[in-house]
Amino acid sequence: MANIKPILDKVVVKAQKVEKSMQGGIILAGSSKEQPLTATVIARGPGGMIDGKEVKMYVNEGDTVLIPKHAGTEFTLNGTEYIIISQSQILAMMA
Repeated sequence: MANIKPILDKVVVKAQKVEKSMQGGIILAGSSKEQPLTATVIARGPGGMIDGKEVKMYVNEGDTVLIPKHAGTEFTLNGTEYIIISQSQILAMMA
């Protein structure tokens, strides 16, 4: 990834493409039910004082996380799509 440095509690993630298939091998492009996205953390900010509270960063580069479907702001850098979100928007870390 190009040199991007998120500030404060911001996290840059790259969503992983997930395809669902039905019995018989038919691949479904989407689903009527909105489901969270699995994403890989590309970069993270240092944390710090946000609204008068100390924010500790819990995610690190390379972590796999679960984020809401429409969270954050999407952007493209060097032809690759990324999402930048606040750490507080991350639903879970995947083991």
